[in-house]
Amino acid sequence: MEVTTLRKTEFGFPEDFRIYTLRNGNGIRAKITNFGAALMEVHAPDRAGNLADVALGFGDCAGYLENVPSLGVVVGRYANRIANGKFTLAERRYTLATNHGDHHLHGGVEGFGKRLWRGVPFETAEASGVKLRYISPDGEEGYPGEVQTELIYSLTKSNELRMEYRAVSDQATPLNLTNHAYWNLGGEGSGCIGGHILTIHADYYTPSDNLLIPTGEIRSVAGTPLDFRRPNAVKTEMKKAGGNLAGYDHNFVLNKSEFGALELAATVIHPDSGRRMDVLTTEPGIQFYTGNSLDGTIVGKSGAVYGPQSGFCLECQHFPNSPNHSHFPSTILRPGQEYTQTTIHKFSITD
Repeated sequence: MEVTTLRKTEFGFPEDFRIYTLRNGNGIRAKITNFGAALMEVHAPDRAGNLADVALGFGDCAGYLENVPSLGVVVGRYANRIANGKFTLAERRYTLATNHGDHHLHGGVEGFGKRLWRGVPFETAEASGVKLRYISPDGEEGYPGEVQTELIYSLTKSNELRMEYRAVSDQATPLNLTNHAYWNLGGEGSGCIGGHILTIHADYYTPSDNLLIPTGEIRSVAGTPLDFRRPNAVKTEMKKAGGNLAGYDHNFVLNKSEFGALELAATVIHPDSGRRMDVLTTEPGIQFYTGNSLDGTIVGKSGAVYGPQSGFCLECQHFPNSPNHSHFPSTILRPGQEYTQTTIHKFSITD
C-alpha cells in the first residue's frame, strides 16, 4: 500500500488530495484518489505477462477537477438520468439541478464525482484497500436529506477489484450510485474498443427516447443489436445500436436468480492481449456505454487523446429515471434503511 498526499494549497481544498496505490502479489495494481472517489489506474497483465493500464484517466489530480466525461469517478446521488430534473416523493415535488439539457445527469452540476472524500487505507491478509466516506448535506443538488456514504475499494489476492458501498439517510431520498470507469483492455490510449468481445447476462433492456430518457418500457434484446447474451464483438454492432448515437448508451435489465444477489453480469475479452474482465454485481441493471461523447479534447494519462469509443463503461446501477417509473426497482432510501451494493471487477487471462 502506498499513499501519496498532495497538499491542500495546491488545489484550494479544505483537505488534502490523496492517491492510494493498491497492489497484490500477481502484479495487478490500482490507484484511487479521494477526489470523486475516482479509480485512476488499473494495471493488468496480458497473456505474455506484460502489464498495461486498462482504465482511462488523467495523469495527475488536476485533470479530475474538470473531468467532463466523469472518468473513473463515483457518480451520485443518482447515477444516470432523471427526466427534467424532477420527481415526486411523499406528495412533494422536488426540483434537481439540471446539467444535461433540461435533465439531471449523474448527480448534477458537481455530484459525488467532484467532492473530496475522506480516505483511510488498510491492508489485510487477503487484500489492500481504502475506505472512503462522504457526507452529502440536505439540499445538495436539490435532493432531500443528509446522506452518509461509505465506499470500500479493495484489491484481492484473486485479482478482484471490489467496490462495496454503504449509505444511510435521515430523510427519504433517491440514491443510485455507480463507478464511472472507462475501460480499454488493450490499454488506455490504444484506440477504439471495437473488437472487444462482450457478454451481458440480460434478456431485456429499458428503451429510451432521443435524449436517453427511459420511456418506462422493458423490452426484449432478442433480434436487436443489444443482444449480448452470447459473446459478440462490439464493433459488429456499434454503428447500429444507438438510434441518434453512433454507439451504445443503454441500460440492460440483468438476469437475477433473486433480487440483490451478487452474480455475474458481464464479461469482456480483448482477443489480442488475452485480458479478460468479469463484472459481478448485486445491482439489477448495467449501463453499457461506448464513450460516444469523448470528442478528442480529453488528453489521457499516456498523452493519448481520447476520441469516441476509446473506452467503454459497464456501470452497475438501478435503472435510469426510476423515481418517475413506479414499476422500476425502487431507488428510494428511507430513514432506518441501509443502502448496500457490491460490484466486482475480476481480471484474468484467456488463451
